[in-house]
Amino acid sequence: MGALFGTILAFLFVFGVLVFIHEFGHFFMAKLVGVRVEVFSFGFGKRLLGRRKGPTDYRISLIPVGGYVKFLGEEAFEAGRILEPDNFMAKKRWERFLIIVMGALMNVLLAIVIFTVVNIAGVSVPEYLNEKPVIGWIDAGSPASKTDLKIDDEIVSINHKKVETWIDVELAIGIKPEKLLILEIKRGGTIFPVELLTEKDKKYKFDLGYAGFYGKILTQVQIVNPNSAAEKGGLKAGDEIRAINGEPIYFYKFIEVIEKSADKELEFEVVREGRPVLLRIIPQRVGQVGKIGVLPVMKSVEMKYGLIGALNQSLKDCSNMAFMLLDLIRKLFTGQASPTKNLGGPLEIASMAYSFFQMGFMKLLWFVGFLSLQLGVINLLPIPLLPLDGTQIFILGLEGIMRRDLGPKLKQVWTQIMFAVFMFLFVFLILNDLVRRLPHGWKSLVPF
Repeated sequence: MGALFGTILAFLFVFGVLVFIHEFGHFFMAKLVGVRVEVFSFGFGKRLLGRRKGPTDYRISLIPVGGYVKFLGEEAFEAGRILEPDNFMAKKRWERFLIIVMGALMNVLLAIVIFTVVNIAGVSVPEYLNEKPVIGWIDAGSPASKTDLKIDDEIVSINHKKVETWIDVELAIGIKPEKLLILEIKRGGTIFPVELLTEKDKKYKFDLGYAGFYGKILTQVQIVNPNSAAEKGGLKAGDEIRAINGEPIYFYKFIEVIEKSADKELEFEVVREGRPVLLRIIPQRVGQVGKIGVLPVMKSVEMKYGLIGALNQSLKDCSNMAFMLLDLIRKLFTGQASPTKNLGGPLEIASMAYSFFQMGFMKLLWFVGFLSLQLGVINLLPIPLLPLDGTQIFILGLEGIMRRDLGPKLKQVWTQIMFAVFMFLFVFLILNDLVRRLPHGWKSLVPF
């Protein structure tokens, strides 16, 4: 019951902020250029409650999956009709463009502000992400293991684009599932090319690229279970594990070494509050593998910025996320990415919102910024027939080129098609969210 309440609360907060900011952008610009706003609604469908102030009905509607602002005259298709001065269609084309585009721009601005605030408050990130991309681990059977890549190799570039940190590497790999990449590798004083065919990462719901190599990621103990082998050996939460039996140990190798060392005494070299500590621990046999009873995590650092640095990092984060989103949209339209795996509806958003809610307010705020940026970018794309602001931008652009408004019948048909597309997408996203929770996804619906 608590999880359900938390999910609903987190979803309402996230969606409430996104809808309000987006629709307020339309509302504010409409007021600025003198267009009468008839309705400002959270949700679609039947009006549940609200308040009328002046010419505007501020309401909450039945279906809480978005919102809208209705302007006087925006759905008027009669030719030759005399228009009031505050009618939407009475305004110049550039004024109507500003009204339409302002919702998306407000979403982008909100994302920039949120990421700036988060960066000022401080964000915990794995330490290795900002380090040089030097390989510290290669998964057995992975794409990387089938190449000439070795531990201590430094990745210089991917597809002829220079990479300086693991953030650059993970971004370049993540957006290229099942693609042949050309890596420039530095080994000793020699730089040479390596071809690597990525796979789809099976750890995630969405289509992300997987290479199978990782950095020199230090292991930090987050939780030590009571009466565990780790507790008996003196290991404490916060300890950084640097070596086992005299050999440097990194995150992925740490797990492997522990699992292969059931009932064998291991010598741990750890750093505790800046001081080296030597411990002896015997992993307990659990089934066929060894366990010491800890929750190991990648060593993280608290990144804090001043205002200018936070804003600069925010803009960089937004540009990277926007690039990834545009690349995904391209793949969806070209059939290179699956809509069932890469699109999430309200149920998926609610689930993710609750996960971030459990991590704390700043994490939830970051998630709001992440969704706000996606909403803004998608609504700025001038794609016809989609039930988004981009369709209106496309129509206004077309009218600008033709130097006249489209005919009322054509606009009416266009609106009806967009409504049909909206209903199809709405049903598909809800159904996809439900099916995704079945054991085998859409295959669960096939009876044979």
